[in-house]
Amino acid sequence: MRTTLTIDDDLMLRIRKKAEETGISLKDAVNLALRRGVEAIGRPATGRSFSCRTYSLGHPPSVDLDRALDLAERLEDEEIARKLELRK
Repeated sequence: MRTTLTIDDDLMLRIRKKAEETGISLKDAVNLALRRGVEAIGRPATGRSFSCRTYSLGHPPSVDLDRALDLAERLEDEEIARKLELRK
């Protein structure tokens, strides 16, 4: 099927470069890229799963973690007050 498309300049340069590197025609390179893109639509990205190490923060026993945001706000307020005192 013949159609007209507008392809961004940077993308066209990349496709032309890949076509030259692999020795295929520009038409075949565009069709291959479109096929791979269409097949990937709706498919979950495959990649390494993300993992994050956890560390014990050693919270003091008097801290109620159900009110962690209140504690964080209080500590932030105390730090701001301390910095303001240093300016005097």
